[in-house]
Amino acid sequence: MSTKKQKPKSAPKAEKSEAVKPEQAEKKEIPEELLKPDAEVQPEGGVMTESLIMVRNLEKHYGELHALDGVSMNIEKGEVVVVIGPSGSGKSTFLRSLNLLEMPTSGELIFEGVNMLDKHVDINVHRQKMGMVFQHFNLFPHMTIMKNITIAPMKLLKKSRAEAEEKAHSLLKRVGLDDRAESYPSQLSGGQKQRIAIVRALCMEPDVMLFDEPTSALDPEMVGEVLDVMKSLAKEGMTMVVVTHEMGFAKEVADRVVFMADGKILETGSPEEMFSNPKTDKAKQFLASVLS
Repeated sequence: MSTKKQKPKSAPKAEKSEAVKPEQAEKKEIPEELLKPDAEVQPEGGVMTESLIMVRNLEKHYGELHALDGVSMNIEKGEVVVVIGPSGSGKSTFLRSLNLLEMPTSGELIFEGVNMLDKHVDINVHRQKMGMVFQHFNLFPHMTIMKNITIAPMKLLKKSRAEAEEKAHSLLKRVGLDDRAESYPSQLSGGQKQRIAIVRALCMEPDVMLFDEPTSALDPEMVGEVLDVMKSLAKEGMTMVVVTHEMGFAKEVADRVVFMADGKILETGSPEEMFSNPKTDKAKQFLASVLS
């Protein structure tokens, strides 16, 4: 793999989190055994070493529905992981579990050396370092684009208005929408709204970006402009986990493709391996249906 996949330095990241809320350093000491999971665990996708995100045996139940069934995975710094699979396979549930928008029933989730499921951990401090882009934009309709983008950095990162707006203008220029800073969401197309949603997430300076089918709600002619922004992020080394039905994007950008069905990871490999020679019958059937 390319040189961008370097193992993260967990200790400095932990210091950064304590700096955000220093009062928690004394109250919330995390036992060492929670910081460094056993290296001999063999999940789908590799041995559990010091990766940016480490997932072990993640389970999620909705009553009798078993949405996640023992999902384990490593995600390395700078890696682009694309998760594919049929509807109802658990893809979005898995993605939303990474930042605990869905609370797993059981399992372990270690992000930057911290077990996110430990009761002593302040979830919100670590969640701030995970940017999330949804299917449906989730912009505040009564706020201008600039206000939508800068409210979180000002409130959560304690940035000044001038600092937040400078960052926002820089990112808006990057996606070609700086001229819409004072517009309202209702004045934008779907593709423009999704690009704004990406900018909003990037303004929080995240260490990883999570995309939950970001183009599925867009008209076909608007899909390309959003994928272009995501491709540029990947080229710059942003760690990304993307749930998508855009197989062309997966082929071009992914370092690793993960196939899920029935709440499980059934297959994982490079785009070349996955699309040229899928090993499981369910992966073969799924790819035949979406690539035909």
